Amino acid sequence: MGVVGAGQLARMMGDAAHGAGVTLTVLATSPDDSAVASADAAVYGSPDDAGALDELSSRVDVVTFDHELVDLDQISVLEARGVVVRPNARALLFAVDKGHQRRAFDAAGIPVPRFIVVTSKNDPMLKGFLDSVGPPVLKAARGGYDGRGVLFPQSRVETLASIDELSRTTSVVVEERLSLRSELALVVVRGLHGYADYPLVSTVQSKGMCVEVRFPADVDEATRHEANRLGRKIAHLVGAVGVLAIEFFLSDRGLFVNEIALRPHNTGHWTIEGARTNQFTNHLLAVSGRPLGSTEPIVASAVMVNVVGAEEPGSIERARAVPGAHVHDYGKYWRPGRKLGHVTVVGDDASAAHVTAWESARAYGTRTRET
Repeated sequence: MGVVGAGQLARMMGDAAHGAGVTLTVLATSPDDSAVASADAAVYGSPDDAGALDELSSRVDVVTFDHELVDLDQISVLEARGVVVRPNARALLFAVDKGHQRRAFDAAGIPVPRFIVVTSKNDPMLKGFLDSVGPPVLKAARGGYDGRGVLFPQSRVETLASIDELSRTTSVVVEERLSLRSELALVVVRGLHGYADYPLVSTVQSKGMCVEVRFPADVDEATRHEANRLGRKIAHLVGAVGVLAIEFFLSDRGLFVNEIALRPHNTGHWTIEGARTNQFTNHLLAVSGRPLGSTEPIVASAVMVNVVGAEEPGSIERARAVPGAHVHDYGKYWRPGRKLGHVTVVGDDASAAHVTAWESARAYGTRTRET
Protein backbone atom coordinates (compact mmCIF):
# COMPACT_ATOMS: atom_id res chain seq x y z
CA MET A 1 0.00 0.00 0.00
CA GLY A 2 1.22 3.49 -0.83
CA VAL A 3 -0.12 6.53 1.00
CA VAL A 4 0.09 10.01 -0.50
CA GLY A 5 0.86 12.10 2.57
CA ALA A 6 2.63 11.26 5.81
CA GLY A 7 0.67 13.08 8.50
CA GLN A 8 -1.02 11.65 11.56
CA LEU A 9 -3.65 9.74 9.57
CA ALA A 10 -0.96 7.90 7.63
CA ARG A 11 0.88 7.34 10.92
CA MET A 12 -2.17 5.58 12.36
CA MET A 13 -2.57 3.60 9.13
CA GLY A 14 1.01 2.49 9.73
CA ASP A 15 0.10 1.40 13.26
CA ALA A 16 -2.72 -0.72 11.80
CA ALA A 17 -0.92 -1.96 8.68
CA HIS A 18 0.69 -5.18 9.86
CA GLY A 19 -2.47 -6.31 11.61
CA ALA A 20 -4.27 -5.78 8.30
CA GLY A 21 -1.61 -7.70 6.38
CA VAL A 22 -0.34 -4.59 4.61
CA THR A 23 3.16 -3.25 3.97
CA LEU A 24 2.95 0.56 4.02
CA THR A 25 5.03 3.05 2.03
CA VAL A 26 4.32 6.75 2.53
CA LEU A 27 5.02 9.75 0.31
CA ALA A 28 6.55 12.19 2.80
CA THR A 29 7.96 15.68 2.40
CA SER A 30 10.57 15.14 5.13
CA PRO A 31 12.00 12.40 7.38
CA ASP A 32 10.40 14.35 10.25
CA ASP A 33 6.86 13.75 8.93
CA SER A 34 4.63 11.99 11.43
CA ALA A 35 4.03 8.76 9.50
CA VAL A 36 7.66 8.00 8.67
CA ALA A 37 8.05 6.48 12.14
CA SER A 38 5.27 3.90 11.63
CA ALA A 39 5.61 3.16 7.90
CA ASP A 40 7.69 0.33 6.45
CA ALA A 41 9.26 2.65 3.87
CA ALA A 42 9.11 6.24 2.65
CA VAL A 43 9.45 8.08 -0.64
CA TYR A 44 10.30 11.77 -0.34
CA GLY A 45 8.69 14.49 -2.38
CA SER A 46 5.67 16.76 -2.66
CA PRO A 47 2.17 15.27 -3.15
CA ASP A 48 1.92 17.29 -6.38
CA ASP A 49 5.35 16.13 -7.66
CA ALA A 50 4.69 13.83 -10.62
CA GLY A 51 8.08 12.17 -10.23
CA ALA A 52 7.48 11.38 -6.55
CA LEU A 53 4.03 9.97 -7.36
CA ASP A 54 5.57 7.80 -10.07
CA GLU A 55 8.18 6.52 -7.62
CA LEU A 56 5.57 5.73 -4.98
CA SER A 57 3.25 3.94 -7.43
CA SER A 58 6.11 1.87 -8.84
CA ARG A 59 6.73 0.35 -5.38
CA VAL A 60 3.18 -0.60 -4.37
CA ASP A 61 0.03 -2.43 -5.46
CA VAL A 62 -2.48 0.22 -4.42
CA VAL A 63 -2.28 3.98 -3.78
CA THR A 64 -4.45 5.77 -1.20
CA PHE A 65 -4.37 9.13 0.62
CA ASP A 66 -4.18 10.79 4.03
CA HIS A 67 -5.31 14.22 2.74
CA GLU A 68 -7.10 15.82 -0.21
CA LEU A 69 -4.45 18.39 -1.16
CA VAL A 70 -3.59 16.60 -4.40
CA ASP A 71 -3.55 17.38 -8.12
CA LEU A 72 -6.40 15.37 -9.62
CA ASP A 73 -4.95 15.60 -13.14
CA GLN A 74 -1.83 13.83 -11.90
CA ILE A 75 -3.93 11.19 -10.13
CA SER A 76 -5.90 10.64 -13.35
CA VAL A 77 -2.63 10.12 -15.25
CA LEU A 78 -1.64 7.41 -12.77
CA GLU A 79 -4.99 5.68 -13.24
CA ALA A 80 -4.69 5.88 -17.04
CA ARG A 81 -1.36 4.06 -16.74
CA GLY A 82 -3.04 1.23 -14.84
CA VAL A 83 -2.11 2.24 -11.28
CA VAL A 84 -4.79 1.14 -8.79
CA VAL A 85 -5.87 4.29 -6.93
CA ARG A 86 -8.50 4.08 -4.19
CA PRO A 87 -10.37 6.36 -3.86
CA ASN A 88 -10.02 7.30 -7.53
CA ALA A 89 -9.82 10.78 -9.03
CA ARG A 90 -13.57 10.93 -9.79
CA ALA A 91 -14.43 10.22 -6.16
CA LEU A 92 -11.70 12.50 -4.80
CA LEU A 93 -13.21 15.44 -6.68
CA PHE A 94 -16.07 15.47 -4.15
CA ALA A 95 -13.60 16.21 -1.35
CA VAL A 96 -11.09 18.30 -3.30
CA ASP A 97 -13.67 20.71 -4.73
CA LYS A 98 -16.41 21.85 -2.35
CA GLY A 99 -18.23 23.59 -5.19
CA HIS A 100 -18.52 20.33 -7.12
CA GLN A 101 -19.58 18.56 -3.93
CA ARG A 102 -22.33 21.07 -3.17
CA ARG A 103 -23.72 21.04 -6.72
CA ALA A 104 -23.70 17.25 -6.98
CA PHE A 105 -25.30 16.74 -3.56
CA ASP A 106 -27.98 19.34 -4.26
CA ALA A 107 -28.79 17.73 -7.62
CA ALA A 108 -29.07 14.32 -5.93
CA GLY A 109 -31.47 15.60 -3.27
CA ILE A 110 -28.92 15.37 -0.45
CA PRO A 111 -29.66 18.21 2.01
CA VAL A 112 -27.05 20.99 2.07
CA PRO A 113 -27.34 24.60 3.25
CA ARG A 114 -28.48 27.07 0.60
CA PHE A 115 -25.44 28.11 -1.43
CA ILE A 116 -24.02 29.62 -4.56
CA VAL A 117 -20.53 29.25 -6.05
CA VAL A 118 -18.86 32.43 -7.27
CA THR A 119 -15.54 33.37 -8.83
CA SER A 120 -15.53 37.04 -7.82
CA LYS A 121 -17.32 39.60 -5.64
CA ASN A 122 -18.93 40.93 -8.83
CA ASP A 123 -20.89 37.77 -9.56
CA PRO A 124 -24.44 38.82 -10.56
CA MET A 125 -26.03 36.19 -8.27
CA LEU A 126 -24.26 37.45 -5.18
CA LYS A 127 -26.29 40.49 -4.13
CA GLY A 128 -29.66 38.74 -4.24
CA PHE A 129 -28.31 35.70 -2.40
CA LEU A 130 -26.77 37.80 0.37
CA ASP A 131 -29.98 39.79 0.70
CA SER A 132 -31.85 36.54 1.30
CA VAL A 133 -29.47 34.82 3.76
CA GLY A 134 -27.70 37.62 5.64
CA PRO A 135 -24.07 37.20 6.74
CA PRO A 136 -22.92 33.93 5.11
CA VAL A 137 -20.26 31.32 5.61
CA LEU A 138 -17.51 31.51 2.98
CA LYS A 139 -15.53 28.43 1.96
CA ALA A 140 -12.60 28.20 -0.41
CA ALA A 141 -13.79 25.59 -2.92
CA ARG A 142 -10.28 24.15 -3.06
CA GLY A 143 -7.38 24.07 -0.63
CA GLY A 144 -9.18 24.40 2.71
CA TYR A 145 -8.38 21.98 5.54
CA ASP A 146 -9.00 21.82 9.31
CA GLY A 147 -10.82 25.15 9.40
CA ARG A 148 -8.48 26.93 6.99
CA GLY A 149 -10.31 28.51 4.08
CA VAL A 150 -13.58 28.85 6.06
CA LEU A 151 -14.57 32.39 7.00
CA PHE A 152 -17.48 33.89 8.96
CA PRO A 153 -17.76 37.54 7.87
CA GLN A 154 -19.97 39.79 9.98
CA SER A 155 -20.90 42.47 7.45
CA ARG A 156 -21.52 42.93 3.73
CA VAL A 157 -18.27 44.89 3.38
CA GLU A 158 -16.30 42.14 5.09
CA THR A 159 -18.06 39.49 2.99
CA LEU A 160 -17.12 41.14 -0.29
CA ALA A 161 -13.54 41.74 0.83
CA SER A 162 -13.19 38.11 1.89
CA ILE A 163 -14.62 36.82 -1.40
CA ASP A 164 -12.18 39.08 -3.23
CA GLU A 165 -9.29 37.60 -1.25
CA LEU A 166 -10.34 33.93 -1.57
CA SER A 167 -11.23 34.18 -5.26
CA ARG A 168 -7.65 35.06 -6.20
CA THR A 169 -6.79 31.36 -5.97
CA THR A 170 -10.09 29.43 -6.05
CA SER A 171 -13.82 29.69 -6.58
CA VAL A 172 -15.80 30.40 -3.41
CA VAL A 173 -18.80 28.63 -1.90
CA VAL A 174 -21.11 31.24 -0.35
CA GLU A 175 -23.45 29.47 2.05
CA GLU A 176 -26.25 30.32 4.43
CA ARG A 177 -25.28 30.31 8.10
CA LEU A 178 -27.53 27.83 9.88
CA SER A 179 -28.71 28.04 13.47
CA LEU A 180 -27.38 24.76 14.84
CA ARG A 181 -28.67 22.43 17.52
CA SER A 182 -25.52 20.30 17.28
CA GLU A 183 -22.91 18.87 14.94
CA LEU A 184 -22.62 15.18 14.14
CA ALA A 185 -20.36 12.89 12.14
CA LEU A 186 -20.72 9.52 10.47
CA VAL A 187 -17.82 7.36 9.32
CA VAL A 188 -18.69 4.72 6.72
CA VAL A 189 -16.57 2.20 4.83
CA ARG A 190 -17.19 1.12 1.26
CA GLY A 191 -15.31 -1.93 0.04
CA LEU A 192 -15.26 -3.63 -3.33
CA HIS A 193 -17.85 -6.12 -2.08
CA GLY A 194 -19.43 -4.55 0.99
CA TYR A 195 -20.49 -1.51 2.99
CA ALA A 196 -20.43 -0.80 6.72
CA ASP A 197 -20.99 2.17 8.99
CA TYR A 198 -19.77 3.11 12.44
CA PRO A 199 -22.21 4.59 14.97
CA LEU A 200 -23.10 8.26 14.67
CA VAL A 201 -21.10 10.56 16.98
CA SER A 202 -21.52 14.10 18.31
CA THR A 203 -18.73 16.60 17.64
CA VAL A 204 -17.66 19.91 19.15
CA GLN A 205 -15.89 22.49 17.00
CA SER A 206 -13.71 25.49 17.83
CA LYS A 207 -12.67 27.92 15.09
CA GLY A 208 -13.45 25.38 12.41
CA MET A 209 -11.44 22.58 14.02
CA CYS A 210 -12.90 19.56 15.79
CA VAL A 211 -11.92 19.57 19.48
CA GLU A 212 -14.06 16.74 20.88
CA VAL A 213 -15.94 13.66 19.67
CA ARG A 214 -18.53 11.83 21.78
CA PHE A 215 -19.92 8.35 21.24
CA PRO A 216 -22.81 7.72 21.31
CA ALA A 217 -24.34 10.76 19.67
CA ASP A 218 -26.92 12.55 21.79
CA VAL A 219 -29.75 12.39 19.24
CA ASP A 220 -32.98 10.48 18.78
CA GLU A 221 -33.39 7.29 16.77
CA ALA A 222 -35.02 9.10 13.84
CA THR A 223 -31.93 11.31 13.43
CA ARG A 224 -29.63 8.27 13.56
CA HIS A 225 -31.71 6.53 10.93
CA GLU A 226 -31.68 9.57 8.65
CA ALA A 227 -27.90 9.99 9.03
CA ASN A 228 -27.36 6.35 8.12
CA ARG A 229 -29.67 6.66 5.11
CA LEU A 230 -27.79 9.71 3.88
CA GLY A 231 -24.44 8.03 4.53
CA ARG A 232 -25.31 5.11 2.27
CA LYS A 233 -26.69 7.44 -0.40
CA ILE A 234 -23.57 9.63 -0.36
CA ALA A 235 -21.22 6.64 -0.46
CA HIS A 236 -23.05 5.28 -3.50
CA LEU A 237 -23.06 8.66 -5.27
CA VAL A 238 -19.39 9.37 -4.61
CA GLY A 239 -18.29 5.84 -5.44
CA ALA A 240 -15.25 5.93 -3.17
CA VAL A 241 -13.50 2.78 -1.96
CA GLY A 242 -12.26 3.10 1.61
CA VAL A 243 -13.35 5.22 4.54
CA LEU A 244 -15.71 8.12 3.86
CA ALA A 245 -16.52 10.55 6.67
CA ILE A 246 -19.53 12.85 6.66
CA GLU A 247 -19.91 15.88 8.93
CA PHE A 248 -23.53 16.90 9.54
CA PHE A 249 -25.22 20.01 10.85
CA LEU A 250 -28.36 19.36 12.91
CA SER A 251 -30.77 22.29 12.89
CA ASP A 252 -34.46 22.74 13.59
CA ARG A 253 -34.94 22.03 9.87
CA GLY A 254 -33.22 18.65 10.14
CA LEU A 255 -29.86 17.27 8.98
CA PHE A 256 -27.61 19.04 6.48
CA VAL A 257 -24.28 17.87 5.10
CA ASN A 258 -21.41 20.14 6.05
CA GLU A 259 -18.32 18.39 4.64
CA ILE A 260 -17.08 14.98 3.55
CA ALA A 261 -13.63 13.39 3.56
CA LEU A 262 -12.48 10.34 1.61
CA ARG A 263 -9.99 8.95 4.12
CA PRO A 264 -9.84 8.03 7.80
CA HIS A 265 -11.10 10.99 9.76
CA ASN A 266 -10.60 12.77 13.06
CA THR A 267 -14.15 11.91 14.12
CA GLY A 268 -13.36 8.20 13.81
CA HIS A 269 -10.30 8.11 16.08
CA TRP A 270 -12.41 6.82 18.98
CA THR A 271 -12.76 3.51 17.06
CA ILE A 272 -9.14 2.57 17.92
CA GLU A 273 -10.25 1.77 21.47
CA GLY A 274 -14.00 1.71 20.95
CA ALA A 275 -14.85 -0.55 17.98
CA ARG A 276 -14.18 -4.14 17.03
CA THR A 277 -12.31 -3.00 13.90
CA ASN A 278 -10.95 0.54 13.88
CA GLN A 279 -11.33 2.91 10.94
CA PHE A 280 -7.67 2.64 9.89
CA THR A 281 -7.72 -1.15 9.63
CA ASN A 282 -11.01 -1.02 7.73
CA HIS A 283 -9.65 1.57 5.32
CA LEU A 284 -6.67 -0.65 4.52
CA LEU A 285 -8.91 -3.71 4.15
CA ALA A 286 -11.27 -1.83 1.84
CA VAL A 287 -8.68 -0.33 -0.48
CA SER A 288 -6.80 -3.64 -0.72
CA GLY A 289 -9.99 -5.37 -1.86
CA ARG A 290 -10.61 -7.58 1.16
CA PRO A 291 -13.72 -8.11 3.29
CA LEU A 292 -14.43 -5.39 5.84
CA GLY A 293 -14.09 -5.88 9.57
CA SER A 294 -16.93 -5.42 12.04
CA THR A 295 -17.77 -1.81 12.94
CA GLU A 296 -19.57 -2.89 16.12
CA PRO A 297 -18.74 -0.76 19.18
CA ILE A 298 -17.16 -2.65 22.09
CA VAL A 299 -17.69 0.09 24.71
CA ALA A 300 -20.75 1.85 26.10
CA SER A 301 -19.28 5.32 25.59
CA ALA A 302 -16.13 7.02 24.33
CA VAL A 303 -14.84 10.60 24.35
CA MET A 304 -11.97 11.72 22.12
CA VAL A 305 -10.28 15.10 22.65
CA ASN A 306 -7.82 16.60 20.18
CA VAL A 307 -4.59 18.04 21.55
CA VAL A 308 -3.73 21.33 19.87
CA GLY A 309 -0.49 23.05 20.88
CA ALA A 310 -0.87 25.83 23.46
CA GLU A 311 1.48 28.78 23.96
CA GLU A 312 3.73 26.53 26.06
CA PRO A 313 4.31 22.80 25.59
CA GLY A 314 2.65 20.39 27.99
CA SER A 315 3.77 17.03 29.34
CA ILE A 316 2.88 13.82 27.56
CA GLU A 317 4.09 11.91 30.63
CA ARG A 318 1.54 13.69 32.84
CA ALA A 319 -1.13 13.09 30.21
CA ARG A 320 -0.37 9.36 30.17
CA ALA A 321 -0.43 9.26 33.97
CA VAL A 322 -4.16 10.08 34.06
CA PRO A 323 -5.94 6.77 34.81
CA GLY A 324 -8.05 5.55 31.91
CA ALA A 325 -6.59 7.92 29.31
CA HIS A 326 -5.38 6.46 26.01
CA VAL A 327 -2.88 9.05 24.74
CA HIS A 328 -1.94 9.06 21.05
CA ASP A 329 1.12 11.13 20.20
CA TYR A 330 1.63 12.09 16.55
CA GLY A 331 5.38 12.57 16.88
CA LYS A 332 5.25 16.21 15.81
CA TYR A 333 7.35 19.10 17.03
CA TRP A 334 5.32 21.36 19.32
CA ARG A 335 4.10 24.72 18.11
CA PRO A 336 1.03 26.76 19.07
CA GLY A 337 -2.04 25.77 17.08
CA ARG A 338 -0.58 22.52 15.76
CA LYS A 339 -2.51 19.27 16.20
CA LEU A 340 -0.13 17.17 18.31
CA GLY A 341 -2.20 14.14 19.24
CA HIS A 342 -5.44 13.00 20.79
CA VAL A 343 -6.74 11.43 23.98
CA THR A 344 -9.52 8.85 24.15
CA VAL A 345 -11.32 7.64 27.26
CA VAL A 346 -13.86 4.81 27.16
CA GLY A 347 -16.22 3.46 29.81
CA ASP A 348 -19.78 3.11 31.02
CA ASP A 349 -20.19 6.76 32.08
CA ALA A 350 -19.98 9.33 29.26
CA SER A 351 -19.74 12.27 31.68
CA ALA A 352 -16.83 10.71 33.55
CA ALA A 353 -15.10 9.90 30.25
CA HIS A 354 -15.46 13.54 29.20
CA VAL A 355 -13.88 14.82 32.41
CA THR A 356 -10.99 12.34 32.28
CA ALA A 357 -10.25 12.98 28.60
CA TRP A 358 -10.01 16.73 29.17
CA GLU A 359 -7.85 16.27 32.25
CA SER A 360 -5.35 14.29 30.20
CA ALA A 361 -5.55 16.63 27.20
CA ARG A 362 -4.91 19.68 29.40
CA ALA A 363 -1.86 17.95 30.90
CA TYR A 364 -0.70 17.21 27.35
CA GLY A 365 -0.91 20.93 26.66
CA THR A 366 -3.95 21.56 24.49
CA ARG A 367 -4.81 25.21 23.79
CA THR A 368 -8.52 24.52 23.27
CA ARG A 369 -10.84 24.80 26.25
CA GLU A 370 -13.26 22.27 27.70
CA THR A 371 -16.81 22.74 26.39
